[in-house]
Amino acid sequence: MEHYDIIIIGTGAGGGTLLHALKDSGKKILVLERGTFLPREKENWDTIEVFQKERYHTKEVWKTEGDKDLHPGTGYWVGGNTKVYGAALFRLREKDFEQTQHAGGISPEWILKYKDYEPFYAEAEKLYDVHGKAGVDPTEPPRSNEYAYAPISNEPAIQELEEALVKEGHNPFPIPMGIKLNEQDKVNSTCIRCNTCDGFPCMIHAKADAEVNAVRPSLNNTNITLLTEAKVTKLITNATGTAITSVNVEHDGGVKEFAADIFVVSAGAVNSAVLLLKSANDKHPNGLANASGLAGRNFMKHNNAAMLGITLKKNPTIFQKTLAISDYYFGDADFKFPMGCVQLMGKSNKDMLSGDAPFFTPGLILDEMAEHAVDWWLTGEDLPAAENRVQFINGNIHVDYTDNNMEGFTRLQDKWKDVLKTINGDHHFIPHSLYLRKQIPLQGVAHQCGTLRFGKDATTSVLDMFCKTHEIANLYVVDGSFFPSSGAVNPSLTIMANALRVGKHLMDNVL
Repeated sequence: MEHYDIIIIGTGAGGGTLLHALKDSGKKILVLERGTFLPREKENWDTIEVFQKERYHTKEVWKTEGDKDLHPGTGYWVGGNTKVYGAALFRLREKDFEQTQHAGGISPEWILKYKDYEPFYAEAEKLYDVHGKAGVDPTEPPRSNEYAYAPISNEPAIQELEEALVKEGHNPFPIPMGIKLNEQDKVNSTCIRCNTCDGFPCMIHAKADAEVNAVRPSLNNTNITLLTEAKVTKLITNATGTAITSVNVEHDGGVKEFAADIFVVSAGAVNSAVLLLKSANDKHPNGLANASGLAGRNFMKHNNAAMLGITLKKNPTIFQKTLAISDYYFGDADFKFPMGCVQLMGKSNKDMLSGDAPFFTPGLILDEMAEHAVDWWLTGEDLPAAENRVQFINGNIHVDYTDNNMEGFTRLQDKWKDVLKTINGDHHFIPHSLYLRKQIPLQGVAHQCGTLRFGKDATTSVLDMFCKTHEIANLYVVDGSFFPSSGAVNPSLTIMANALRVGKHLMDNVL
């Protein structure tokens, strides 16, 4: 059995970033990825292939309440779900780390605060080419530096929208985006500002994802070994159950076993919890590191909705995802509880809309709708709830989830529709509008987090402050699993920053 100093399981925002943090340690590191490199092919930018046929999502079927089939919108690739993410890399707000009262309950306090994460946010933003502008967003937490890359410019229709919002007293700001764009030198810019970014793989590797920015550069180090199409099926402990000794891996038609001194699980909040649960043994009969009974519980995915404003005025924007607004993040004069964040999405086309339109809707009408649409993404915080959980039952992944904290999120949707109507009436940006909105169902698990929360008390958490399991001395979990709460912004940057933080701890104190 081959022995390594460190084994990292998974290469997404958590595992890929941790690999970057540890690559110069000189330690012998094995990285196990159940997927392979996502192919560069014309289908990367084909809407029907990506959105209708879900070419880059797993064909795996999970289960949900009532043993119903659940087809998760997740993929297994080097780089994990960052291969198809929208690359919006927000910091959590400073108050997100504190106990916060919502209309639907309490968002719990974190054991670490924003100030503990700030230097790692700054490092992650640099690593992932984040473009942005400080000092515009009124809810922005304190920063030690300006963004390393200038904000992405608005196209004319979006610039008109921004000016209209500002005139009405709102505070729009550039979305912090992780892409390899140089607008001052377009000839040599990797990114070409195309209309196939949000939700698509990038054929030209212009998206700052975990594969391109973290994993591939790390592979230049001779101490790193990446094994793809290697699915970890079990973590094996010593006789006393106090340490992991090896992992079982399905690879190349058989099962292999690898040993190490330190093991890091970074398979995503659902699969990381499942791996601990399915690795149960006589010392850990309810799953590894699960004496608290919390492994798999408190699953969160955000309250998400897409809203389209469809108008008589055409929107010729190509790269649309440049503007966000957080004026209602913590409520407003009429509603004292948090609502959430609003941001533009990638520009829709008829093939994206067809999945939600009645089957008899002519393609010409879908074309017209898309040409006249401004596309918004709204995110509200869902709260940790023990009954929202991930389990492994009879060989199947089970995800049970009931929506919560919806009052504030519903108000956000209504508020934003009213804001757009106000702009329409006064500025004629999008006159005679129709507003369509759609809640994102359970299979939309791109923002999954919370299943193995960290904390000081082993009876109320699974991981300690450095994301090591309380019960097993050499087992870490570095992905979205550790979140005690979800905030109302995309979790990727926080996952990346936390991976850098844990990596520094390992480099300074363990390795």
